[in-house]
Amino acid sequence: MRGHFVKTNNLSTLTIPSLAKIPISLHAASETLSDGCSKTKAISASGIFLSVPRSRNLVLSETNLSRAAKMSRKGLMEQDLRKLDVTKLHPLSPEVISRQATINIGTIGHVAHGKSTVVKAISGVQTVRFKNELERNITIKLGYANAKIYKCEDDRCPRPMCYKAYGSGKEDSPMCDVPGFENCKMKLLRHVSFVDCPGHDILMATMLNGAAIMDGALLLIAANESCPQPQTSEHLAAVEIMRLQHIIILQNKVDLVQENVAINQHEAIQKFIQGTVADGAPVVPISAQLKYNIDVVCEYIVKKIPIPERNFISPPNMIVIRSFDVNKPGSEVDEIKGGVAGGSILKGVLKVNQYIEVRPGIVVKDENDNIKCTPIYSRIVSLYAEQNELQFAVPGGLIGVGTTMDPTLTRADRLVGQVLGEVGSLPEVYVELEVNFFLLRRLLGVRTKDTERQGKVSKLAKGEILMLNIGSMSTGARVVAVKNVFAKLQLTSPVCTSKGEKIALSRRIDRHWRLIGWGQIQAGITLDVPPCPI
Repeated sequence: MRGHFVKTNNLSTLTIPSLAKIPISLHAASETLSDGCSKTKAISASGIFLSVPRSRNLVLSETNLSRAAKMSRKGLMEQDLRKLDVTKLHPLSPEVISRQATINIGTIGHVAHGKSTVVKAISGVQTVRFKNELERNITIKLGYANAKIYKCEDDRCPRPMCYKAYGSGKEDSPMCDVPGFENCKMKLLRHVSFVDCPGHDILMATMLNGAAIMDGALLLIAANESCPQPQTSEHLAAVEIMRLQHIIILQNKVDLVQENVAINQHEAIQKFIQGTVADGAPVVPISAQLKYNIDVVCEYIVKKIPIPERNFISPPNMIVIRSFDVNKPGSEVDEIKGGVAGGSILKGVLKVNQYIEVRPGIVVKDENDNIKCTPIYSRIVSLYAEQNELQFAVPGGLIGVGTTMDPTLTRADRLVGQVLGEVGSLPEVYVELEVNFFLLRRLLGVRTKDTERQGKVSKLAKGEILMLNIGSMSTGARVVAVKNVFAKLQLTSPVCTSKGEKIALSRRIDRHWRLIGWGQIQAGITLDVPPCPI
């Protein structure tokens, strides 16, 4: 719950109605009721216990677990927890890549340059899902979609048609559809998760949250507009800050312009990327709407964006970038499902039935205005990668974690920015950070009367308010002290993070948050987190 504080005079004497404002953790021992439904003693932020009905659906017995393991989609590899050996796992292991994406690729670029359309052309999934997004035809929240990329096993099958992308549920060995090679099988090479970022300048914070989990990026540039547009340069600077090195540039909408216009713009793109992290990146002319050259994009994804090194052995650690309440209004009590957290695992392996902790958890202020946080303890009841059910999930693509948490905790992205992982293994929770920072020389993505002269970035001033992006968390911060390239920042919301973590700094300019630089956490003041009560 980012920035949502509940202020009370006496936490130990809270009544049940006031507790409705403080979401509670549904994790504790169950008592069986006469109707077979179970009752859970839930630990609230105040440390008192409440009895809350819990759904039958939340309890996964061994019978249910084996039944879930048998629930397979046609043509996909089975996963079996009993045979799992994390030391032998690899991002391209058949039982992993069959069901879960193992690489994250962001789509970045200016608003209306076709980022969501490209994702739909490759994966078949519409990432613009919300009513206000559809009406305005822009991405507002982070969208995501998974795609499997295949190549025909027959080496005579001509490039680039031998490469083909399907949705996440496609079987592992489909038949090739290139004329003359219909009897050849295709081999699964990559399972990719696309993080579709908003291109609108007001939504820069959302884009930075997405950049935190990217392994590579597709930079979209529309052929029918001049290059660079404001958010094109701002997004490129953002991925440079995140040290993202693998970029493919897509010159979209080539069907709307004459050939000579496309060639001239291609030269402008090459000039624009000189000296940036995208220098030397391939520029692929495409039409996402007509699906022209999408097979070339698939080939470049396979050849130009390597599978990153992953850590499967450490305790699991996942950053939450979306969270949901999947219950429909008016659901029966015994049909209520626990909250769902969506995100990307940074390290380790999450397993069904594993006990987990979410930090910072529930944040409250006491009568002296001191911030206190209570981690949420829960259990994983299901793991999903889109429609594919998993028994275990590895670092890489975006996954949904079904838990026994009270769904009010996860409703409407309330858990975004929090960290989920094994009980007792998560990083510290900070309320003040000491960072060494680097400021951009000039503001990016700001149109001025003289396009050559963009606004200079002024030095950090004591007392000013900045916006920080730490992992998937956006939080305000007051500059307490500045000396040379070091700053002390007081956070408005506590953040679960660790030393050495990268952060992006934004300043409010002309009523918009603008990227002004980046920093690295050196030290800070941490909160005392109460130990696990179970």
